[in-house]
Amino acid sequence: MHKSRFLNFSRDYLHSAAKSNGFSYSILESNSVLKDLSNRGRIVDARNLFDKMLDRDEFSWNTMVAGYANSGRLTEAKKLFYETPVKSSITWTSLLSGYCKYGFENEAFELFLEMQLEGQRPSQYTLGSVLGLCSTKGLLQKGEQIHGYAIKTWFDWNVFVVTSLVDMYGKCKCVFEAECLFEMVADCKYNAVWSAMLAGYSHYGYGYKAIECFRNMRTEGVESNQFTFPSILRACGAVMACDFGSQVHGCIVRTGFGANIFVQSALVDMYAKCRDLNSAKRVLGNMEYDDEVSWNSVILGCVRQGFEEEALSFFQKMRSRNMKIDEYTLPSVLNSFASMKVMQNAISVHCLIIKTGFEAYKLVNNALIDMYAKQGNLDCAIMVFSKMVDKDVVSWTSLVTGYSHNGSYEEAIKLFCKMRISGVYPDQIAVASVLSACAELTVMDFGQQIHATLLKSGLGSSLSVDNSLVTMYAKCGSIVDANRAFDNMPTRDVISWTALIVGYAQNGRGKHSLQFYDQMIATGTKPDYITFIGLLFACSHNGLLGSGRAYFEAMDKVYGIKPGPEHYACMIDLLGRSGKLAEAKGLLNQMVVAPDAVVWKALLAACRVHKELELGEMAAKNLFELEPMNSMPYVMLSNMYSAAGKWEDAARIRRLMRSRGIWKEPGYSWMETNSKVNTFMSEDRSHPLRNEIYSKIDEIIMLIKEAGYVPDMSFALHDTDDEVKELGLAYHSEKLAVAFGLLTVPQGAPIRIFKNLRVCGDCHTAMKYTSKVYARHIILRDSNCFHHFIEGRCSCGDYW
Repeated sequence: MHKSRFLNFSRDYLHSAAKSNGFSYSILESNSVLKDLSNRGRIVDARNLFDKMLDRDEFSWNTMVAGYANSGRLTEAKKLFYETPVKSSITWTSLLSGYCKYGFENEAFELFLEMQLEGQRPSQYTLGSVLGLCSTKGLLQKGEQIHGYAIKTWFDWNVFVVTSLVDMYGKCKCVFEAECLFEMVADCKYNAVWSAMLAGYSHYGYGYKAIECFRNMRTEGVESNQFTFPSILRACGAVMACDFGSQVHGCIVRTGFGANIFVQSALVDMYAKCRDLNSAKRVLGNMEYDDEVSWNSVILGCVRQGFEEEALSFFQKMRSRNMKIDEYTLPSVLNSFASMKVMQNAISVHCLIIKTGFEAYKLVNNALIDMYAKQGNLDCAIMVFSKMVDKDVVSWTSLVTGYSHNGSYEEAIKLFCKMRISGVYPDQIAVASVLSACAELTVMDFGQQIHATLLKSGLGSSLSVDNSLVTMYAKCGSIVDANRAFDNMPTRDVISWTALIVGYAQNGRGKHSLQFYDQMIATGTKPDYITFIGLLFACSHNGLLGSGRAYFEAMDKVYGIKPGPEHYACMIDLLGRSGKLAEAKGLLNQMVVAPDAVVWKALLAACRVHKELELGEMAAKNLFELEPMNSMPYVMLSNMYSAAGKWEDAARIRRLMRSRGIWKEPGYSWMETNSKVNTFMSEDRSHPLRNEIYSKIDEIIMLIKEAGYVPDMSFALHDTDDEVKELGLAYHSEKLAVAFGLLTVPQGAPIRIFKNLRVCGDCHTAMKYTSKVYARHIILRDSNCFHHFIEGRCSCGDYW
């Protein structure tokens, strides 16, 4: 009979004999059986034997205390501990280890202190247990105190204690301190200390340092094991070092750890993160046991690489094999639904989540909110959010981002404020999303508050936040602040440069846009699809026909970017502004794809400016078909007829609108003052300061007429006498907003006005004169671009 089997048989026989009270054996034999039962988790049998032992020594008591503590029965362990007649350092450490193992930090540290007060000197194993608790719980301050004790008691040179210290500092993100301790014993071949240092590097993103550490470890001849390999594979996955990971894989096979489930799982994860799904699936297929962690890694890898259907296929295989589905499986599956926008299947998985009780998991709920928000189903996202008892920053951020991405900008800002009131501090994703909402609503005051809060918090910025800041300031008309935010960025990508290029273009400083483009190219950053939209927009709004043609040609020839409808629209707008309508029509006919509404709108706008009624009629008719419920082409064509004196045709178009149930979007302007938005419509008398506003308008009209302003009756679109037309022009929403701004905005500060439609030509002229007469900087953002009125001039070049 094999020796170990004989030993187990003998111990079980002795134990049975002891139970019957018909057999007795020596204390040495009893302790041996007691130890064996305790190690095998048979704590009840061990206690029965312990109670029947006639003689008990220190070993007997320590074995039972350790047995209870290791099995988690800490109340019984504590009771037996205080019954122990003679307590040694081993006795104290046995109970202490149990508290540490099961995370009872208060009890563990109290016992550690009591142990010293009782005159018992902690051993290396005592310190190792306490430091292990500090590692698990992230108790850096406590760990530093234990380190101090180790120095005082000369344990800081003990390899076991140093290993525990390296592990503790590494897991508490103090990698420098861990390195210093590691260097003290790095020349030894003790595997545990190398593994601890490697794990510290790996857990907190020091991938390349982990790879270097592993290489040094191999050079020193230190053997790797099932604890070393997962750490180095995790590091390879973090930095996508697939080639080195493959070499580690070869090392794993050679050393015989290829069948270890933890190593196999780490291999699957590494290959999936390195975007080598074929290798990940091959390792998964060779695994002897189905491991849900490995399947989760493959599913997540599929989602990250855009193979959503394959991810769902793996999920279905997991279900068919009755594998355990955990809280990490479901978020990956929900992410695939977010990309595919398959609502019915998503609802089915939501039902599965409810049935299996995973709706109680925060991670799963956050993924549900994110999925529903990305699918545009905000009602379901709100429902999941409202039912959550414990919401974290990810929960709030998912919904804030969902609101922002789906155009519910006001709701995004309101929810962000509720988040702050609830005491949850936003992360960088939430800040970027709310800044995007501020940009779309042009609420710069609130955006500045977010920026200030970010600076005060010390949270640190990120590329997405910095890009959102540049965009927010640019869209709010503060190009100086946008430039300042850009200059303060530690790193920039194509989005950063494009945001500034587009911002300068929209604010009427197209030549600056082209200069920034040259700087971007000089840094080695390649332009993208959106960059060329900004460049062509800049060229069209500054009459740079030659530059526009050159950029348009370079898109495909130099950068391989096929022009889209937006690029053609910018070119047609550029040609139209230059009076080259025939060439614009020719370019339209050369388009590979059919012109969309954006292109026809650009042509129609050019026709309106140059009074090309016949070509404008063609553009408008195409828009009637493409966007049958859009009022813009009807209104613009009617206005063109009115400007040409064709009142009957203008009336016919308006009747056509009404017959088709189409209504013109009412024009309105707004201003933000003291964190309050003031809105104005034409001839609006609802504002509390209406009397002061209308008196100010009378003053403005009188002064700008003296400066040379003449009302442009072509923008009075009703067939009435000139006096009524002039009165109607005077009370347009833009002029009401300007009057309010002159009354409320301090001298020296710019007056910022926003309008939902394009500014009318008469208001544009009036604002130029107003800026000169009152010596004010007036910034008007309409539906097309920014108009900066300074000293009687406009940044748009008088093309509106």
